[in-house]
Amino acid sequence: MGLRYLDMEAFRATPRASEPFEYLVVPGFVRGDACARINADYPKISERGSFPVAHLSFGPSFQEFLDELESDEFRVAFQEKFGVDLSGRPTTVTVRGQCSPKDGQIHTDSLSKIITVLIYMNPSWEESGGRLRLLRSGDDLDDVITEVPPNEGTLLAFKRADNSWHGHKPFSGPRRAIQFNWVTSEGNRRIAMLRHHLSAPFKRVLGALRPGHAGDRAAARH
Repeated sequence: MGLRYLDMEAFRATPRASEPFEYLVVPGFVRGDACARINADYPKISERGSFPVAHLSFGPSFQEFLDELESDEFRVAFQEKFGVDLSGRPTTVTVRGQCSPKDGQIHTDSLSKIITVLIYMNPSWEESGGRLRLLRSGDDLDDVITEVPPNEGTLLAFKRADNSWHGHKPFSGPRRAIQFNWVTSEGNRRIAMLRHHLSAPFKRVLGALRPGHAGDRAAARH
């Protein structure tokens, strides 16, 4: 029996780009009839930042969606697509609901991440900011490989590399994104979740006290 929320056939049919790093984009990866149910049960998030899913409240449809992300079928499809063994690798899930102008700074993701999966859940996106850009370099947001509007149901996945640069133009307001990662070890999973757990309550304070603080920059992600 296939997955109810995720269109794995569309995922398997989408070619994986290999240069300058490995990635693919699948619009409509979350089935259209499922998007409304997921969005109705989406966690209510009023602050910027990524929040560990274990610390959020949400409805049953969102939980069913998360269960499919953790399924063997999902993992095996990514193993085949990216040619990497993910069996036994720990996973992390964080959720965003708001974006601030400080988000979207260019980065590659931490060394502990093997594959990053981003799934967007915004009903429509007309803004020029907030569209994730995969980049050829770490210092030019206009050196674009591809740009991904965060429209609901869209998946963007890439294999972490030293040159897997990405970022987006500033945007302020609601912006829903789920980030799922396979990571290298249980220790690194715990460190990542602890960092998100500890940083979330202080992001607003740090931003007010020291707008250029490195910790605030480190929090500015997808």
